Amino acid sequence: MRHAALRTTAAGLFAGLFAAVALGQGAPAQTLGDISDSMDRVDPVIEWNQIFIDALIATNPPNITGPRLGAIVQAAVFDAYNGIDQRYAPLFVPGPAPDGASREAAIVAAAYTTLVGLFPSQQAAVLEPAYGASIEALRERCPKGPRPNALCETRIQAGVDWGADVAHAILAMRATDGFSGSYPPFAGGTAIGQWRPTPPAFGPMSAQSLAFTDTFVLANSTQFQPERPRTLASKAFSDDVNAVKALGRRTGSTRTDDQTALAPFWEGSASVHWNQAASQMAQKRHLSTAQCARLFATLNIAMADTSITIWTAKRFYGSVATEVTWRPVTAIPLAEADGNPDTVPDPDWLPLMTTPSHPEYPAGHPSLNGAAATVLLRHFNDRQTFTLTTVGQPSRTYASISQARADGNNARVWGGMHYPSTVAISDATGAAIAEYVDRNMMRRLGGR
Repeated sequence: MRHAALRTTAAGLFAGLFAAVALGQGAPAQTLGDISDSMDRVDPVIEWNQIFIDALIATNPPNITGPRLGAIVQAAVFDAYNGIDQRYAPLFVPGPAPDGASREAAIVAAAYTTLVGLFPSQQAAVLEPAYGASIEALRERCPKGPRPNALCETRIQAGVDWGADVAHAILAMRATDGFSGSYPPFAGGTAIGQWRPTPPAFGPMSAQSLAFTDTFVLANSTQFQPERPRTLASKAFSDDVNAVKALGRRTGSTRTDDQTALAPFWEGSASVHWNQAASQMAQKRHLSTAQCARLFATLNIAMADTSITIWTAKRFYGSVATEVTWRPVTAIPLAEADGNPDTVPDPDWLPLMTTPSHPEYPAGHPSLNGAAATVLLRHFNDRQTFTLTTVGQPSRTYASISQARADGNNARVWGGMHYPSTVAISDATGAAIAEYVDRNMMRRLGGR
């Protein structure tokens, strides 16, 4: 039933897509009212999510590994806050926190501690100063006078200790999740249709360890495994090849100038893009701290479990000689060998963007776009204005979540890296995972 639903969703997405293509410390214990309030104060969840975004930009990890980092940070933030507030079912660390612990201090400490563990190069210059400033800001909002101030300081310290404890627990849990394991290099095979290393590096599968990494909240990495890819002899395959052959070629393409510019823009980090979007929406809609904590945890965990699911499927289907996982940069020059009369080889064909070093099916970026957009559409209406950035590219301002999602997905075809049907199925897989996470995890206690 789940695969049938995915096929139905993917078919609808494909139709729309093809039309477009043809075109160490702790957290707070007090709420806003516990320490003196300020209407223009940035929520600590949003503040430290931005620090996470900045760390991603500064260190530039592979796109597909960013969601795992975000899930660790935001899970710690959520459980640190929720262990005090006790509003939702916990993720990994149930609490309760010590009585009186400051919620804001717990958020700051949980975020800081996980970020130091994940981005040690950022500790001295960025993370420590930011942490010190956040904690000092909490102290400055304490009531004046020796007795109230001492009580406030005690609550802040209790929050710091609790947030750090939560962060260390989650870091320890993920330290043995398989991501840091050593695995033999994988280079696919030479069967017609099977993935093989691509130019210019002709390297083995990148980020392969993600295929052996434990999921965060899904039962396993095959719970939402995409269906088998289309066959070489199918009309879907010839349509795929001919679409990307025309739109994704480096020179002589039928792309518009804007489509050409969108391909490198959406090559940027999906974790950066969608956390930027969520942050701006949360601020404009004045979400509470509790709502922010759950939103960012849902977003990043859905993206993380999507990336693990997709990489597991890439590794599996890429190892099967009879499955079609080769890239356009391989398929188009070798089209004469595919047995499909509706494909014609072009030995000089090259993609606009450098082809990533891993199997074509399923697709990483579109799956993350589907997951992230689904989370945001479950929390906000589609018409939102937000600005996204990619290093080295002009920023992009969008007026809807769905338009950003469509551009991000179509960019994989415009860049010559993916086929339209792969993009549609992968987006649908991410969407299904995101809906599962949002429906089943961090549910409001008491049934609300």
